[in-house]
Amino acid sequence: MEFGIVELSRLQFAATAMYHFLFVPLTLGLSILVAIMETVYVMTDRPIWRQMTKFWGLLFGINFALGVATGITMEFQFGMNWSYFSHYVGDIFGAPLALEGLMAFFLEATFVGLFFFGWDKLSKVAHLTVAWLVAIGSNFSALWILIANGWMQNPVGAQFNPMTMRMEMTDFYAVLFNEVAQAKFVHTVSAGYVTASVFVLGVSAWYLLRGRHIELARRSITVAAAFGLASAFSVVLLGDESGYSATHSQKMKLAAIEGMWETEPAPAAFTAFGFPDQQARETHYAIHIPYVMGLIGTRSLTTPIPGIEELERQAETRIRFGLIAYDALMHIREARDNADPAETARFEAHSADLGFAFLLKKYVEDPRQATPEQIVQAANDTIPTVWPLFWAFRIMVALGFGFIATMAYFFWRASFKGMNFPRPALHLAVWMIPAPWIAAELGWFVAEYGRQPWTVDGVLPTAMSVSALSMTEVALTLAGFVIFYTVLFVIEMGLMLKYIRKGPFEDVEETDAWILRHQERLTGRRNADANAMPAE
Repeated sequence: MEFGIVELSRLQFAATAMYHFLFVPLTLGLSILVAIMETVYVMTDRPIWRQMTKFWGLLFGINFALGVATGITMEFQFGMNWSYFSHYVGDIFGAPLALEGLMAFFLEATFVGLFFFGWDKLSKVAHLTVAWLVAIGSNFSALWILIANGWMQNPVGAQFNPMTMRMEMTDFYAVLFNEVAQAKFVHTVSAGYVTASVFVLGVSAWYLLRGRHIELARRSITVAAAFGLASAFSVVLLGDESGYSATHSQKMKLAAIEGMWETEPAPAAFTAFGFPDQQARETHYAIHIPYVMGLIGTRSLTTPIPGIEELERQAETRIRFGLIAYDALMHIREARDNADPAETARFEAHSADLGFAFLLKKYVEDPRQATPEQIVQAANDTIPTVWPLFWAFRIMVALGFGFIATMAYFFWRASFKGMNFPRPALHLAVWMIPAPWIAAELGWFVAEYGRQPWTVDGVLPTAMSVSALSMTEVALTLAGFVIFYTVLFVIEMGLMLKYIRKGPFEDVEETDAWILRHQERLTGRRNADANAMPAE
C-alpha cells in the first residue's frame, strides 16, 4: 500500500472535517440560546425578546444551512476514500450514522422550517415547542455522530468474525453508553454552547460600542454571560472526565498529551510547560505541578500513569501476540467449515491483539513474514508526534479558563452593575469571537491526531483503511473540497456580517414603542423613589 495515499487521504478528511466543524458549534449553541430567548418572550410577552429571538434565530438559520451542506459532503468520504474502513467496521459505525439521519436530521430539518415560517401561523406555545425541538434535534445530531466517533476511540460492544473478516456488533447498548462517547458528547456540546455565548456576547458588545440596539444588546449579553459561564465550567469539568476515560482506553494519547516519556510514579504530576523532544525522548524545561495528573488521570494518589516508553514495549508485546492470532486466522480461513478447534481456540485467545498484527501490513504483505526490526518499527509507530498534541492541549485549556473569566466578569456586570459595561471589556469581547472556534478545532485535533496510527483504536490501523485510489484522484478531490468549502465559508461570513451590520429589522415599531414605555416606567419609578426619600 502506498503510504502517500494514506497521508493525503487523512489530509482530505481532516480538511473537510475541520471546515465542517466551523459551523457545528455555533449551531449547537445558538439553537439553545434562541430557545431560551423565546421562552422568556412567551413568559413575559415583552416584544424585545421576540425581536431577539428572530434576530439571533436568523443568524442560526444561515449557519445551520451552510453547516448541513458541508456535513453531507463529508460523509460521502467514508465510501470514497475509506472503503476498507467502511467494509471492516460498517456494521457498527453505520448504525449511529443511520440513526442520526432518521432521528435527528429529519427532526431538525422539519421543525427549522416551522420555526422561520410559523411565527404568525402558530400559537406562542406551539412556536416555542418548535424552537426547542429544533434545539433538541441539533443536539441529537451531535449525540449520534459522537457515539460513532467514540466507538472509534474505544471499540466496545463488537467482535471480529473470522468468516466475514469484519467487525460485527454484539452489544448495541455497550456502543450507545460507551464511556468515551458519553464524555465526548457532553464535552463537545458544552464547547458549542460556549462558542455561541462568546459569539452573542461579542456581537452585542459591538452594538454597544456603536450605540446601536442598546436594549437588545444588553439583554443578549445577560443571557450569553449566564449561559456561557455555566457552559464554560462544564467544558472544563467534562474535559477532565475525558482525561479520566483516556486513562483506561487511550493511554498512549494521554501520555503524548503530557509529554510523559517515562512512567510517572503515583501521584503523577501535570506538566504545565515544556518543550517535548521526540528524538531525545525528553521534555526540556518542564514545569511540573505535583499530584494534578494523578487526580485527573486516575482519580487517586496511588495509581501510576504509564509513560510512552512503557506503552511502546506493551505495543511490541501485543504485536507478537497479534501475530499468533493472525496465523490462526489464516489457518481458519483456509479450512473454512473444517477449521481445527485448536486453531479456533488459539485465535480467540489472542484475537484482542489482532489489530496490532495489522500494523505490520504497512511494511510487509503477510505480517507473519515481518522481521524483528519491522516489529520494533511498528511498535514505534504507535507513538504519535508529541509536540503538536502537547501544545494544542495546553492552548485549548488556557482558552477554556479565559472563557470562564470573561463570562464571569460580564455576568457580574450584568447582574450587579446595572448592565453597564466598560468599553475596554466590550472591545475584548469583540476580539474574543474567534477564540472558541480555535479551542474547538484544537480539541478535535487532539482527539483525532492523538489516536494515530489507528482509525479504530487497537482494531484497524489507518494505513489499512484507505481506498485503492491514485494520488491524482485524491489530490483533485482534496482541491475540489477545499475550494467548495472555502466558497461556503466566504458565503457564510458575508451573510453573517451583512445581517449583523443590518441588525434586528423585524418587529421594530412594536419593540421601539415597548422600549419607550419601559424607559418611561423606569424613569417614573426612579423619580418616585427620589421623592419618597426623607429631606435632610
